[in-house]
Amino acid sequence: MEEADIREILSGIEDPDLGTDIVSENLVSGIDLDGDAVTVGLALEAAGSPTEAEISDTVREALESEGLSVTIATDTEEAEDDGMGVENLGPDTDEATEPLPDVSNVIAVASGKGGVGKSTVSVNLAAGLADRGADVAIFDADMYGPNVPRMLGVDEQPRATSDEEIVPVESHGMGVMSLGLMLGDDDPVIWRGAMVTQTLTQLVDDVKWGDIDHLVIDLPPGTGDTQLTLLQSIPITGSVIVTTPQEVALEDARRGLQMFAEHDTPVLGIVENMSTFVCPDCGSEHDIFGSGGGERFAEEKNMPFLGSIPLDPAIRSGGDEGAPIVMADDGGTSESFQSVVKTAADMVGILNRQNRSQ
Repeated sequence: MEEADIREILSGIEDPDLGTDIVSENLVSGIDLDGDAVTVGLALEAAGSPTEAEISDTVREALESEGLSVTIATDTEEAEDDGMGVENLGPDTDEATEPLPDVSNVIAVASGKGGVGKSTVSVNLAAGLADRGADVAIFDADMYGPNVPRMLGVDEQPRATSDEEIVPVESHGMGVMSLGLMLGDDDPVIWRGAMVTQTLTQLVDDVKWGDIDHLVIDLPPGTGDTQLTLLQSIPITGSVIVTTPQEVALEDARRGLQMFAEHDTPVLGIVENMSTFVCPDCGSEHDIFGSGGGERFAEEKNMPFLGSIPLDPAIRSGGDEGAPIVMADDGGTSESFQSVVKTAADMVGILNRQNRSQ
């Protein structure tokens, strides 16, 4: 069997999301044939994506059925990186500077208003991706309310290398960086916008993130200096917008969506938090903040709906105790978060594959 024969086999494998074959999508980055052993490079960068795992398994099965011993290489270093990852997505960035060259994807979690559980979603999204085997870091960019350290059970300060780079602390299998790790527990951040911009830029540039699949950024609520600074300095692969079902939150979510649209930043989808409360005593459901508003908003704006998260006291206790509920085995709320994680990872994969096929 020749390389051309293998490429012909692979051209018969369809991307389940895009409907085109993986060869025409430029997902096959290399074929190394040595007798009956073949190594296939697949440019799949959305670690933790069920769909990309399915594509990889389909390639393996198709070639093994031809009697070949198959190795799949999906490491980004093995793939041609044109058009993929954070180095090429992000219209407001200067490609010559190649920001975050070792980070495959940047996921920004945003909300139009405070109090909708944005940090909770950020922490559980990052922890869920790490739990699915991805190399993950989380950057707490909520300068005025840096709660991520508490929600991940982190209290030590990051250390610095001899090159004056900041090394994130580790928690739940991922790197964690937050201004909250450098402040006292009760120290407020009373800064003007210019100071916020300078600090954010320095943190991003000076942190030794390492070679990671996903950098999750917890943005502050609203559409102010912090969001604009990050959109203009970091190539965002895609954003997640968090809302509750009530109309007040949805109004602000629309403003957040417009902010990303004005900067041509893709939106991975909408998460509806606090969707339903299940009474622990009687088992009845109560729509405290309304019902289905996030899903209707996603449909109205033709955005993917990533899922609903119930109003569950276990989420609060997990956040206070530094134990993200997505990693629990409760069969209920954790599964809701896990579903959001899988869908978000799939959306990252779709964006990357679409960009590569262009």
